[in-house]
Amino acid sequence: MASQRVFQLGLQRAAAPSFAKLQPAGRMVQRRLAATQSVNSAEGHEILAKQRLQRPVSPHLTIYKPQITWTASSFNRITGVALSGSLYLFGFAYLAAPTLGWHLETPSLVAAVASWPVAVKIAAKATVALPFFFHSLNGFRHLAWDLGIGFTNKVVIQTGWTVVGLTVATTLYYTLLG
Repeated sequence: MASQRVFQLGLQRAAAPSFAKLQPAGRMVQRRLAATQSVNSAEGHEILAKQRLQRPVSPHLTIYKPQITWTASSFNRITGVALSGSLYLFGFAYLAAPTLGWHLETPSLVAAVASWPVAVKIAAKATVALPFFFHSLNGFRHLAWDLGIGFTNKVVIQTGWTVVGLTVATTLYYTLLG
């Protein structure tokens, strides 16, 4: 508050010579544009309670226009957690398999997947491919940023949509043809 007041006084003093004809010489005129009144503590708390009901919760996702930058950032984190979580889950299951009597060795997994219907195979491949390709391609984008490449708004938006397009293309390719 004090720094704002100092700034305002400085601006007034800087503008004072141009307004010298409007004011008495050497005298600064201060105007208060806000109405003030004295209230007791209970009334003050009541006023604050009413003001709090009027205030929006900020910052919140509902007040922002969706942009590719924060959408891609959110999905990059979500896909990273999903991929690493899946890896850890399978790793722990693989370690516990002999004790629990599960058959998670390669021939058993290949035979199990071979017996699935085609639609289930496609859905499983897409479920793995989409987060993998998005996280990988967005990772290259972040590596470029680490090198200081592509930090303008235009390039960030272009690369964001490029990552989305390449993710869809590579996911469809490896899901349907791979």
